[in-house]
Amino acid sequence: MNRYQNIPQIILNSRQAYVTSRYPEVPVSADDIYVYTTQGDRFDVLAQQYYNDSSLWWVISIANTAVAGTSLPSDLPQNSLMVPEGLQIRIPNNPQNVVSAFNIINQ
Repeated sequence: MNRYQNIPQIILNSRQAYVTSRYPEVPVSADDIYVYTTQGDRFDVLAQQYYNDSSLWWVISIANTAVAGTSLPSDLPQNSLMVPEGLQIRIPNNPQNVVSAFNIINQ
C-alpha cells in the first residue's frame, strides 16, 4: 500500500515532487493495542507485526504524536522510524480507517 498514490505531484525545479500531505487525527478506540517499546523497536517493524504491512508505519507514528510530549524532541516520532525504549505507545486497531481518512483529506 502506497500512502502517496493519491497525492498530487508537481514539477519543482525540473524535478518531480509531491504536494504536502496532511494527516488525519487518529481517534482513540477501545480496540486499540498499547505496548511498551523495547530496545530497537521501529515503527515499520511494529506495523509489520500488527498489520502485516510495514508501509503502514506512519499510522502508528501519527497516532503517537503525544510521545513527543515526554522529554523527547517534538519531531522524533514523525521524522524517524526509531522509537525510544520504555515508552507506552498506541497501535490503532483499524489502520484502514486512518488510511481512508488520509486519502479523503489529500484528494
